[in-house]
Amino acid sequence: MSVQPRPEGIAGSSLAGPFPVGAYAEKLREELRKRARVQLFGEVWNFRASKAKIYFELRDGDGAVPCSMWRNDFERLGLQLGSFTDGCQVVVAGGPGYYPGSRTSSPSFSFDVSGLRIAGDGDLLAQMEALRRALGAAGLFEPQRRLPRPALPRCIGVVTGEGGKARDDVLAGLRRRGWAGRLVWAFAPVQDRHAAPRITQALQDLAAVEEVEVVIVARGGGSLADLFAFCDETLCRTVAMLRVPVVASVGHHTDRTLIDDVAAVSCSTPTHAAEAAVPTHPVEARAALARCAASLQTHGRRAVVTRARHLAALSRAPAQAIARHRVALHQRLKELRAATRRRVVDDRERVTRRAGALQRKAGAAAGAQDRARRTALDSLAAALAAHDPERTVARGYAIVDDGAGAIVTSAEQARALGDVRLFFADGPADAKIINKREGSS
Repeated sequence: MSVQPRPEGIAGSSLAGPFPVGAYAEKLREELRKRARVQLFGEVWNFRASKAKIYFELRDGDGAVPCSMWRNDFERLGLQLGSFTDGCQVVVAGGPGYYPGSRTSSPSFSFDVSGLRIAGDGDLLAQMEALRRALGAAGLFEPQRRLPRPALPRCIGVVTGEGGKARDDVLAGLRRRGWAGRLVWAFAPVQDRHAAPRITQALQDLAAVEEVEVVIVARGGGSLADLFAFCDETLCRTVAMLRVPVVASVGHHTDRTLIDDVAAVSCSTPTHAAEAAVPTHPVEARAALARCAASLQTHGRRAVVTRARHLAALSRAPAQAIARHRVALHQRLKELRAATRRRVVDDRERVTRRAGALQRKAGAAAGAQDRARRTALDSLAAALAAHDPERTVARGYAIVDDGAGAIVTSAEQARALGDVRLFFADGPADAKIINKREGSS
C-alpha cells in the first residue's frame, strides 16, 4: 500500500485533518459496528438476491433503510425467496454496517440483518389499493379514456425528469415515428416527496397551452417505492380532469401506479408512450398514401379503359346486329326457296298423279261410247260403201253423164243426147248413142 504525501488543509478551517479517505472510511465502519444491535420493522421494497446475499429496502411513511443479509442466514431461517414481495411487512434484527469501498468499488451503507421475521402485508400497498378503489368508485378512470386522441398531433407536451433517460427515449420514439411537430417540455422531479406537486403543476401548465393536443408523462424504471409519487391522489384527480389526453409511462412493464389507471393510455416504456401519442405513423402513412394513390390511378385508368372498350363494343353492336339479321334473312330465304321448290315438285307430282287418275277415269268412262260409235260408224261406212258408185263401177257397171258432168239416168235421156260419156272403173270413155229415139233427128 503506497503512502501518499498528505496535502495541506483548508486555510482557516479549525477541523482536524485532512485524513486519507480510506482511513476515515475504515474508522467510520468501526464506529458504525459499535452501535447497538436493534430490531426494525417496516415494508420490504426493491427486493433482489445474489448468490451470497439478499438486498432490500425497509421503508415506512417517514424513511427508508437499505438492508442486506447473508443468504445462508436467510435460508437457515427456513424462508423462501418467493415469500418476499414488495410491500411485505417484516421485522429485522441487526445493526448498521458500512463497506468503505476502494479505488474500483463504491462504498455503501446497509443495515446488516442477522435475523428476520415476516409480520404481514405492508400498509403502503394497502393504502394504494384503497386509493385505487376510491378513484374507481368516483369514476375517475373513465374521463381520460373518453377523450378523443388526435391521430397526428401537431403539438405534444412532455412531463419528465430533465436529466433522465426517459427524455431521450421519448425523443427516440418520436423520431422513429417520423413525427415532426412541436414539443413543449415541462421538467419536474419524478422521485421524491416533492415530485407529485411539481408533476401536477407541470400537467396543469401544459394543459393551459392551447396548442398542446396530448401530454406524455414519462419516467424510467425503479422500485415501486421510487414510483410512489405517481400514486398521489391529487395528481391522479388532476390527470383525470385534464382537457387533453395523458399518455402515462411510469416504471417497468410490471409496475402499475395509479396514474396508469386514470390516464388515457398506459404504456410500458417512454418509447412506446411517444408512439402511442402519435397513433399514425407519418412515414408509413405517407407510404400507404402513395400506395393508395398509385392503386387509385391504376384502377381509375383500368376503369376508363374498360368503359371505353365497353362503349366501343356497344357502338359496334348495331352493325353486328344488322349483319346477324342479314345472315338470318339469307338463311331463311334459302330455306324458303328450297321449300318452294319442294312444294312445286310435290304439287307437280300430285297433279300428275291426279291427271293420270282422271285420264284413267276418263278413258274408262269413254270406252263404251267409242265402241258403240265405232260400231255405228262401221255400219254407216259399210252402208256407204255399199252405195259407193266406184264400187258399183268396179263390179262392171258404168256411169253415164252428158260429158258436162250431169248424170244420165235414163235411156231416153241418153238417146236424146246422142253423145255421152261412160265412166268405168279404170276411167271414162266417150260413147255415141246410135239407136236414137224416133222422131228425133
